[in-house]
Amino acid sequence: MGVPIPERELICCKCNVPLEKISSNFEYMGVSFSNDVDACPNCGQVFIPYELVIGQMAETEVQLEDK
Repeated sequence: MGVPIPERELICCKCNVPLEKISSNFEYMGVSFSNDVDACPNCGQVFIPYELVIGQMAETEVQLEDK
């Protein structure tokens, strides 16, 4: 287990505004799931945290590829 990193306000590099929490749908090989992520309210760019990538997204990918 790593050292917890304090949460910081994320800023969109393109628009220079704070990101806001939204519910976003993800789809891979025809299977969808949703998760709360940070996104820019102006341009819609989404920040996908490392924990989500190695967690739920990786598990979904392994399950689908094993079929």
